Amino acid sequence: MKRSKKYTEALSKIEKNKVYSKEEAVKLVKETSISSFDGSVDVAIRLNLDTKKADQQLRGAIVLPKGTGKTAKVLVIAKGPKATEAKEAGADYVGDTDMLDKIEKENWFDFDTIIATPDMMPALGKLGKVLGPKGLMPNPKTGTVTMDVKKAVEDVKSGKVEYRTDTFGIIHSVIGKVSFSEEDLLANLNAFVSTILKVKPASVKGDYVKSISISSTMGPGIKVENNFDK
Repeated sequence: MKRSKKYTEALSKIEKNKVYSKEEAVKLVKETSISSFDGSVDVAIRLNLDTKKADQQLRGAIVLPKGTGKTAKVLVIAKGPKATEAKEAGADYVGDTDMLDKIEKENWFDFDTIIATPDMMPALGKLGKVLGPKGLMPNPKTGTVTMDVKKAVEDVKSGKVEYRTDTFGIIHSVIGKVSFSEEDLLANLNAFVSTILKVKPASVKGDYVKSISISSTMGPGIKVENNFDK
């Protein structure tokens, strides 16, 4: 694979096979960003999980202390007082079956997250084949199926990110933007990794975390020391 001059230059700043301290890694991820726009900073955590076992399929959400650098658009599917609560909390779109019809008939996806009250889930379930593959289906594990609509909207607006293990036992997430200060990126990285450490399944044998790396959009990966529980 032919790599661009910028990428090769960025890669030359990273020592092959070196595992960096989290402070060094955060500094490097800013230096090795090669996108012309303000790229995202992502973390990838490879875990020692057997994802064929239900209890080792991790899924959840965390509100990053310094946000994501992006204001998410929120759609709330609710009726009556809960719909009013959603509007007052700052949801971008609020409705019930009218919004579901819009998604189905107009292929409308001008939102990043759907929050729904439990009573609306049967209606939402009919759109599972459309919403599921896009990662938009609300789920109690990520706090997007709830009666506490106000808190759910506020959390998403404050910088909530969802996580789930892929088939290889890897969790990916955004932890901010390249323009963030090193301190803010570090705060988000610490919060995210600490959350993953706390949800370690009891059935996991041996080392739980195999590797941690961070990278900017289009930039090379940087291996990070796993000393987040210290």
